Amino acid sequence: MNSGFVGFEEVKKMYPDEWVLLGNPQMRNTTVIGGVVVYHSKDKKEVCYIGRDKTSDFSKVTIAYTGDLKHTRRIGILRRL
Repeated sequence: MNSGFVGFEEVKKMYPDEWVLLGNPQMRNTTVIGGVVVYHSKDKKEVCYIGRDKTSDFSKVTIAYTGDLKHTRRIGILRRL
């Protein structure tokens, strides 16, 4: 997959709703602008573990999700009635 720099909007079109490992990412503050697609999968753990072995050619890497993260879990204190 090491084909060259790709803008993040293009990455979103190529791999919708997937976790993507990017080599040499370009960032603006905390927003990913683009990078070299190293590995992608619907499973975040797979991207982390399998992708780790594919990052030796890059000085920096990041992982990003191409879909919308839904906050379905509530964090807080449960009240007893």
